[in-house]
Amino acid sequence: MPMDYAYHPGNVAHSSAQEVADTVFPAAKTLGINLIPLKGATSCGAGIISQANRRLQMTLNARTFAMAENLGLEIVTPCATTAGTLFEDLNSLRSDPNLLSEVNNVLMETCGMTFSGETEVRHLLHVIVEEVGLDKLGKFVKNPIGFSISGYYGPNIQREGACGKDDVFQPNYLESVIQVLGGKPVSLSYRTQSVGVPSLLSEESTALKQAAAVLSEAKNEGAEMLVSICTLSHGVLDVYQVKAGKVSGENTSIPVIHFTELLAFSMGHFNTRLAQLKTRISVIGN
Repeated sequence: MPMDYAYHPGNVAHSSAQEVADTVFPAAKTLGINLIPLKGATSCGAGIISQANRRLQMTLNARTFAMAENLGLEIVTPCATTAGTLFEDLNSLRSDPNLLSEVNNVLMETCGMTFSGETEVRHLLHVIVEEVGLDKLGKFVKNPIGFSISGYYGPNIQREGACGKDDVFQPNYLESVIQVLGGKPVSLSYRTQSVGVPSLLSEESTALKQAAAVLSEAKNEGAEMLVSICTLSHGVLDVYQVKAGKVSGENTSIPVIHFTELLAFSMGHFNTRLAQLKTRISVIGN
């Protein structure tokens, strides 16, 4: 029986990261995960809205929680930043009845909804490891990903309760999935370090050096590819890697893909893109 989840794409997957939007649904369907889009859900804020107006971000996210609650579903997202941000706001609302009541008053006045606190927020990685299971995941592999691969988590999701049963400080879920999909996991010490989202907008040099630290470590440790479970961080690590290399003086040339791409390619979806990825690894990695 399919597992139903309310789907929140995060800030990037539905706009500038078409590769995530393309790959998440076929990969989830193969695994028996039914993603039900939360039509009209807003951005999670990614911690940016809260810098100006914390209450506004929580209210917007409470609306998303109410939408999922009305469906009777937990929320799943492919973005670690979104998962971490939604979890933080969900926790804040649950732990403060007065705040929840005030936010619910705004929701009722503006959109006719309220939120009781019954939904949950999960990252797709945690659903796969904890609900689908690694043994079952391995049965769907048609194209083993035969590369040395480093996984990147980012800091936003690595907090108690947000990262499932994975270790907060030394996570290994992504490495376990990489191995099941036929790859050779290359663990990074910087795998939970920030790569500058959103400080890239105000402290570009510092953010680029942070990104370079992750990219160069993966390169130096022998990884042929970097896989991110965060769409925001994926964008920085991929789009800005040349600039990060120039600013830091580090070797940052390594293909970067998102977790959903790795899943879809290994399951036999988008074989032409897998062929293109092999070319990228051959060209960029040298």
